[in-house]
Amino acid sequence: MKRILGIGNALVDIMTKLDNDSYLAHFGLPKGSMVLVDADKSKNVSDGTLHLKKTIRSGGSAANTIHGLARMGMETGFIGKIGRDEIGKVFHDDLEASNIRTHLTHSSTESGRAMALISPDAERTFATYLGAAVELSDKDLNESIFAGYDLVHIEGYLVQNHALMLRAFEIAKKHGLKISVDMASYNIVEANKDFLHSVIRDFVDIVFANEDEARAFTSMEPGDAINELSEYCEIAVVKTGRNGSLVKAGNQIHSIGIIPVKSIDTTGAGDLYASGFLYGLAHNMSLDQCGRIGAILAGKVIEVVGSKMDDERWMEAKEMVYKV
Repeated sequence: MKRILGIGNALVDIMTKLDNDSYLAHFGLPKGSMVLVDADKSKNVSDGTLHLKKTIRSGGSAANTIHGLARMGMETGFIGKIGRDEIGKVFHDDLEASNIRTHLTHSSTESGRAMALISPDAERTFATYLGAAVELSDKDLNESIFAGYDLVHIEGYLVQNHALMLRAFEIAKKHGLKISVDMASYNIVEANKDFLHSVIRDFVDIVFANEDEARAFTSMEPGDAINELSEYCEIAVVKTGRNGSLVKAGNQIHSIGIIPVKSIDTTGAGDLYASGFLYGLAHNMSLDQCGRIGAILAGKVIEVVGSKMDDERWMEAKEMVYKV
């Protein structure tokens, strides 16, 4: 069985259910975006929503994907940086409890946290304080770690650190790993478009993007964006929300549907889609099957608040996956 390594921002998600969207305007957060904030702004958002219901779990895009793969029985590991604090301990312990091999370095800076504000329509908006997570650098990447894996999955939120991304790509290629990238938020894609165009064409084998990220990267709508994106890599995936997803490799294109669910919170949907898709690839399934498994995990996770499903829902998801 293939082993999969994740690299990303080691964050703890603080999930907060909003009773209306006026909070977003008050904090100056565009709905559906991921906005980087400083420690003071993070505290303001936290204090301003103190009366609302919250859940706290490990998060971060790549870490969520790795967690999903681990729950599906894959051998996994994760590279990130945390602080020497309670938030960092929550992140570390959550990974350990899921049998994920931790390749974590430490900082004296506070651990990163993502204040996830969930609108009544289930859309989520992130006010993210990266803290120690953003201090992960190219110097923290140990070649010996990569040598034990077959694929590395990297979140696009790291793209602002060009040296880190390039070093990860170079080590991965040196050791024969496939490279998977999830593009992250559309505003980050827009700000780093030239760099992304270059490195995806030169290094990346698999790209995941939602329709906003694909539009930011290609200036096209999903139907055309999937064709453009597939020119850059071996396998391109464009996730289109309620319309499912598009998957293309070579001249083959697959339109994947969704499963019927009652959406409560879309947090983690894209990350768990990647879990399912990569699980299928690791088991040599067809692209159609990979997409269908991705749709199953994405569908099941939006039935709960946050990016982590309970054991019962995981059991339901696995039963559906095995039928695929």
